[in-house]
Amino acid sequence: MKIGFTTTIPVEIILAAGATPLDLNNIFVTHPDAARLMRRAESDGYPRSLCSWIKGIYGTVMELAPVDKLIIVTEGDCSNTTSMLETFQIAGSLPILTFNFPHSRDRARLESEMRRLALDLGTTLEAAERVRLELLPLRKKLRLLDEMTWNAGKVTGAENHLWLVSSSDFCGDPVSFEKKLDEFLKEAEKRPSSESRVRLAFAGVPPIFSDLYQYLALQGAEVMLNEMQRQFSMPYDSPSLVDQYLSYTYPYDVFFRLRDLEMEMEKRRIHGLIHYVQSFCHRGIEDLVLRSKISVPVLTLEGDAPGPLDARTRLRIDTFVEMIGGL
Repeated sequence: MKIGFTTTIPVEIILAAGATPLDLNNIFVTHPDAARLMRRAESDGYPRSLCSWIKGIYGTVMELAPVDKLIIVTEGDCSNTTSMLETFQIAGSLPILTFNFPHSRDRARLESEMRRLALDLGTTLEAAERVRLELLPLRKKLRLLDEMTWNAGKVTGAENHLWLVSSSDFCGDPVSFEKKLDEFLKEAEKRPSSESRVRLAFAGVPPIFSDLYQYLALQGAEVMLNEMQRQFSMPYDSPSLVDQYLSYTYPYDVFFRLRDLEMEMEKRRIHGLIHYVQSFCHRGIEDLVLRSKISVPVLTLEGDAPGPLDARTRLRIDTFVEMIGGL
């Protein structure tokens, strides 16, 4: 059984149930005609002034039918997911489960949600804990890849993004994913170390732009920290599955995120921060808080639909990188 989900969830529970996990965001944004998937949502009545990720997920499910069951996160993600759930219920397209990250980071509530999801999928939290232990070597390799980005200069920001963002579902197969990661790390280790003129951090949800990292590299800048993508890899040593997802910063408040972000930026000697916000997303308001707390220069970029950078955004990046390079 293939189980799709709308944002990173305890993937260990899906694997413990013997199912294949699939992150619908990754399926949507890598589709060769992602615009068609969005148009499907709009043709079914979704407003044009709605986040492209929501429309893309809906279109992916309705057009491609890549999964047998769907898990929608209704607390700890975008509030639009609740309305999307209702449209799926009208369509009657497939079975739907829900999952919630308590905003308060209450341990008992989170554990209760995880046990409920495990029960819904025909497994147990104890079985998922065993899967967590099996995944630890793979997650440590992802940490190594991250360190080879900012400390050794042997992995690019684009490569860091792709590997870490894929760790939300391990491309549906952790064993195959780990084999490919082993091959990549072996190849990357042979590369000479490099030092970028401008060391950047990237904060916010993964970008919908297709060429952001490549364009930054052309301007002499490299992303040394991908905030949310790193979070998907579960980069901390945690004593249990519940603790692992209590440490995961994405679903919780911006101040909890900022503590981790500031610490990592200092460790990685970051010169400037790109804060990416998705058009029509409530997280754009968090830019106010982030700018008041971050000490390095901040460039806020807003993206709408999948595709390359537009001329105005490229010009803003050029100016930002040039300004940082002159400091």
